[in-house]
This record gives sequence, structure tokens and C-alpha cells, in this order.
Amino acid sequence: MKKPTLMQQSTVKLADIDARSRLRPVSEAGVESLIASIRETGVMKDAIHVRKKKDGSLVLIAGAHRLEAAKRLGWEEIEAKVWTDVTDDWARLMEIDDNLAGAEMNALDTAVFLAERKKVYERLHPETKYATGAALAAKRWDATEPSSVAFVTATAEKFGLTDRQVRKIVAAGGKLGAGEVHQLRQAPRPVTLKDLTEIARISDPTERHDVVGRMAAGQCKSAAEARRSLKSGVETPVKDPVAAEFKALLAAWSRARPAARAQFVDDEYGAIAAVMARVAKGRGEAA
Repeated sequence: MKKPTLMQQSTVKLADIDARSRLRPVSEAGVESLIASIRETGVMKDAIHVRKKKDGSLVLIAGAHRLEAAKRLGWEEIEAKVWTDVTDDWARLMEIDDNLAGAEMNALDTAVFLAERKKVYERLHPETKYATGAALAAKRWDATEPSSVAFVTATAEKFGLTDRQVRKIVAAGGKLGAGEVHQLRQAPRPVTLKDLTEIARISDPTERHDVVGRMAAGQCKSAAEARRSLKSGVETPVKDPVAAEFKALLAAWSRARPAARAQFVDDEYGAIAAVMARVAKGRGEAA
């Protein structure tokens, strides 16, 4: 089998890039931050990565946020590194590792990405799937396999975790269905690893469905609380996290001295400008 080859780095048309089948949707905050940076500096720092398939079509490997930012800025072309002789699994690994190495990942996305990497790894190394006991642990995260070692080590260091905790995240993410992931992404309160571990323990499909649904609707603060409320039949009122954060920001702003406020605006000008533009656009549409 041929190794993936970097064919060229050049500009490609946005309209020619297929960006479907991604592991997670782009973050609105991430795209806005990129747009603010590009407007301030005049450049996009890194090229995206695409694969050129045998039929000549271009498929995105890494850089979904950069691609979306370019679209919103009205660009017709974007700088891209074009790869050939790329398999689906290699492309997925690159997408996963690119996000884990550089993106701001919440617990849910981290679990989904790590679980997917484990699946890809086992497809590339099928002999690891049928081992048991100590041999299973040794083979699935083979110390002689550089990409596996780099992956586990980098992830553990980034999140302040141990190898055992990384495996725990993989286990939690591996038990989530696509529908459950979609629902949990709608939850107003960030889903924690503790929540995912709790959900993974639920064997009854009906209870699992109800717990995920309550979290997605913001009816419970945690998966454990959702399970307790289902058993007791009593729902615990949950405060709106956005309202609570707004009050905290307003209180901090009110207490801050004028010099501190000025420094804050100066340091966060790009992000503030992006939010103001979005709010102004929303008001214009409402009018």
C-alpha cells in the first residue's frame, strides 16, 4: 500500500471542497475568533488539509473552522495542502489528532474523538482486537507504535490525565450512539466526563434515553441527578447557566476600575468586535 503523499500546497476553490462527514460540527465561537483574527492580521495563519481522490474530487481532512471562516469572509479560494494516496482511516486519524492537538475540546467531543481513534487503530491493527487481559492492554496501546504513544501521551498531558483516565474516556465515548451525541451537544450545561461515565453504566435503553433527554433539555445538572429524578419522580429545578454567567460578568464589570475595563476591551477587542457584529446582524434581521 502506498504511503500518503503531500502532492502540493496551493490555493483551491472553496466550492470544490467536500466538508461533510465530520466528527463534530464547527464551534461558532471558534469560527468567530478566527474571523476576528483574520480581519485584524489580514492573513489565515495555517493552510487546511485536503485529500485528492482518484476521481479528482477534494475532501477536507483537517481545518473545518478555517474553511468555514473563509466562507463567511466571502473568499473564493483558500490555501491548502493537497494529499494523495490517502485512505479513509488515515484521513480520519489526521482529523482526530489535528483536533486533539490544537482545538479547544470539551469532554463530550474528547470522548467521541478518542473512541473513534481507538476504532480506527483496531481497523489498522486487527490483531489487537482479539487479545485479552494484559495482552489486550499491551497491544491496543503498543509502546512500539509511535503514533499511538504520541497520541496517548499528548492527550494525557493536555488534559492533566493519566493513561488510565484516557482509557476511561475512550470507554465512555465508545458507548455513545450518534443520536445521543447529537442530543448531548444541545445541552445548555457542559457535559462532563463524570456524566458520560454515568451514562455508560446505564444498561436499560429506556432509562438511558430519558437521562440523555433530560440533560439535553437542561432539566438536570448531571446524569446522576437525572437518574435520581427518574427514580423519585421529582424534577430538580435548574438555573439557566447563560443567565448565571451573564450576572457574573455584569458583576465583575461593575466592580472593575476604568483602567481595568479599558485593558480588558483592548486585550479582547477582536472577540468583542465579532460578538457585536453578530448581535448587530441579528437585530437587523429582527427589524
